Amino acid sequence: MRVVITGGAGFIGRRLALRLLEVNALTDSAGREQLVERVVLFDRAAPDPRLLHDPRVEAVIGDIGDPEQVRAVIAPDTGAVFHMAAVVSAGAEEDFDLGMTVNLQGTMNVLAAARSLLAPPRLVFASSVAVYGGTMPETIPDGLILNPQTSYGTQKAIGELLVQDYARKGYVDGRALRFPTVVVRPGKPNKAASTWASSIIREPLQGEEAVCPVEPDQAMYVLSPRKVVDAVLKAAALPPEAWGPARMLALPGLTVTVSEMLAALAAVAGERVAARVRFEPDPFIQEIVNGWAAHFDPARGRALGFETDSGFEEIVCIFIEDELGGSFAA
Repeated sequence: MRVVITGGAGFIGRRLALRLLEVNALTDSAGREQLVERVVLFDRAAPDPRLLHDPRVEAVIGDIGDPEQVRAVIAPDTGAVFHMAAVVSAGAEEDFDLGMTVNLQGTMNVLAAARSLLAPPRLVFASSVAVYGGTMPETIPDGLILNPQTSYGTQKAIGELLVQDYARKGYVDGRALRFPTVVVRPGKPNKAASTWASSIIREPLQGEEAVCPVEPDQAMYVLSPRKVVDAVLKAAALPPEAWGPARMLALPGLTVTVSEMLAALAAVAGERVAARVRFEPDPFIQEIVNGWAAHFDPARGRALGFETDSGFEEIVCIFIEDELGGSFAA
């Protein structure tokens, strides 16, 4: 099977590619297990060069907003598409046109290319809990109407509906996952409004100071990258009848406050490490984060077997194990 990962050079794309190469099999739209013969990483940047050591990996640098490039990547023998490419939240808010090009037009390009294949591919779309907003109950149930309050959330909500409609028409075997905030991300801060949630763990563990732009009692709905990749692969493996007419769901996650995140960091790495975080309020970031739901009851996701982390201490430990080689700067 040929597998295409858009955003393949990104954080989740890289981890997903590594797992696909490890498991070496996926279920196709006919329910048959197929060997992974080719993993195509499509992104505007080059992927981790270590991935290219595997002969099954092909890197394609291009523009998700260009329908011809997307059509060339999602070639006739493509059996599965993982659409992870996106402009993140604050970036889409600051540059509306870029967000529309990548998050909306890019999704339309992927779906159109997938529709042109002889056999409808399995397609997993990375959505976000940012599709919720406005006046919300304290705890978000599965059936709550979508009311995003950011350009990013709006673009993701439209993408979900497109995936649903393409699946209804039989053009793709699509499914959309609403990701919680994924922590801890490696590397440098990005333009996501939630980037601080990784920075306040990542930087202190590497001996650096970090700034938190929101209040200590700010709650976040989070999930580790391990569990996100597990969820993406599980979503791809579930048969269509398990999804029924609703092809989207919110993933189970953890609700934690900033104070609880720092307490977990201290419990794992010590008070000295946690003390490297200082608070500097940023009204722009605080306003965006205030519009996000923090408490969820993802009953459908749990019923389908999607799992969350045991606690935030586990998330801290996962980052140390997976990204820091098992050690940190005490």
